[in-house]
Amino acid sequence: MIIDLSIHSFSLWHHFAHQPNFGAIAYADLAEEFGFTGINLSLNNSNYRHLGGREIWRMDALRERLSASNMSLEIDTSGTEPTHMRELLDVASHMGATSLRTYTRHSGSVAEMMQKTTADLKQVVAHADNVGITIVLENHEDFTGPELASMVESVNHPRLKILYDYGNSQMVLEDPERALDAVLPYVHSVHVKDHVMVKAEHAGQLTVAGVPMGDGYLPIEHLTKRLIDQGLRRLTFENVWAYSAPIRQGRKLLDGVVLGESSFGYAEPPFNPSLLILDQTKHSGQELVALERAALERGIASFKATLARLGVTGYAAQHVQ
Repeated sequence: MIIDLSIHSFSLWHHFAHQPNFGAIAYADLAEEFGFTGINLSLNNSNYRHLGGREIWRMDALRERLSASNMSLEIDTSGTEPTHMRELLDVASHMGATSLRTYTRHSGSVAEMMQKTTADLKQVVAHADNVGITIVLENHEDFTGPELASMVESVNHPRLKILYDYGNSQMVLEDPERALDAVLPYVHSVHVKDHVMVKAEHAGQLTVAGVPMGDGYLPIEHLTKRLIDQGLRRLTFENVWAYSAPIRQGRKLLDGVVLGESSFGYAEPPFNPSLLILDQTKHSGQELVALERAALERGIASFKATLARLGVTGYAAQHVQ
């Protein structure tokens, strides 16, 4: 079995922040060096974050670099406001991306966020179709799997799919397996990552924390098998070492979730910074870069071993939209 194994630019966020001259081209070079066949690039701020700026020459230079190695591209933004989405869909098309990831920026009750997000997406799916880009709505710490699936079903357009993140359902106290149950028919893309839980007395509040792939409690192999069995052939590796997020306010434990068990297992102090960091300010930029690189290498080795056990024999870019 051949898959398109891409890497997310968030995997190297400290490199982008602290490593001199590390930009989108250097990121693509490093991705190829590690054996990835595609990249996901975060454009998730007004200056197009990991692209380094909004200039057309930057878009063209990266497209040319990826084309030279036949690497695939997906880009990320956030928010569903229609004008913003049309702009980023055009950027995605110009850069040769296959999809545009987003998540809601609306506030209010869950029902209100769902209503506003759905209304926005209904206004932009026709433009997505016109430019040949698939919008993928992520379970980004806000919605459960059934809530996300409900919005996609309401919009009911082939250019709107779901990005399933292996760990983000934990922020709404939903088991990752249950989340996948709900969204599996609509999954277009995934973020493969690993997490642990940290007790409130150690983090200030109940917290989800990223660790190198293979060092957490998410059922990576089982989730990946389900997705591959469903037919998914594009997987995005995301190194989330040093990332953490609190449980969303107002969320209650959903069926199957027991804090301290299975995917919700606790990490206990003392915390080894090579595995888990809650306060990045205690480390210099260069320390963070070195630790991030080590976590990345450790996680890649772990995930490629998982893929081998699942019958993946090689990697090649797939540009199917």
